Amino acid sequence: MSAEEVRAVISAPGNERLTWNTPLSEEHAARLIAACDPAPRARIVDLGSGWGELLMRLVEAAPGSTGDGVETDPAAVVRGRKLADERGLADRVLFHEVPAAEWTDDGYDLAVSIGSSHAWPGATARESTRTALTALAAAVRPGGRVLFGEGIWQREPTPAALAGIGAEPGDFGTLLELIRLAESVGLRALQVTCADEREWDLFESEGPIGRGQRWALANPGHPLHAEVTAEVDARRTGYYGGYRSSFTLAYLVLSA
Repeated sequence: MSAEEVRAVISAPGNERLTWNTPLSEEHAARLIAACDPAPRARIVDLGSGWGELLMRLVEAAPGSTGDGVETDPAAVVRGRKLADERGLADRVLFHEVPAAEWTDDGYDLAVSIGSSHAWPGATARESTRTALTALAAAVRPGGRVLFGEGIWQREPTPAALAGIGAEPGDFGTLLELIRLAESVGLRALQVTCADEREWDLFESEGPIGRGQRWALANPGHPLHAEVTAEVDARRTGYYGGYRSSFTLAYLVLSA
């Protein structure tokens, strides 16, 4: 069986238990939206939007605003368009199946990218992060804001932590290094927060690990059972035995 078939079983877009494809609580999301403070009639873009839950909430927070969700995963786009239609936002939130690095519109009031820096080219993860930040800075008008989510090490990674997330030494930096990197492309931090362990635990339990395990229990005789079970075990080992206490996602609200 192919890796694509296994991915389809445990994929985030098909997981209705996930509100967004990132470790984020309702309270934390509300604080990010408040810090972004989108004004009425704001133009917002989310590069690597997934199904656009955060984008839609930002648009809902600003009367008359519009949002562009830029996403290459067809399943995520389908879910996003369905959600936008259900919430009466189909004419205000549009999804575009375009790679984030190829999106060239600018003049936005707010540009968002959460966990999607890998969409931009770079010899290392950190180089991709710089390229992503540069693109986000270019996408907003002077004085606009950027919401950027990126992985950081909270402490020196062990070999198990590196293996668990599939990273090389130097791929990710510290929180301060990420803030300095944003500053180097002309972005200043207004609010800095990080996903905590409870957010991560719930994300992993409801996300690929939990979804895959629930599927395996419900489908013991399925041809994909062994592959899905192996994938769940690998992810569980990588998370609980690897990066749980050393790696996290930082959310930076930045001013251009």
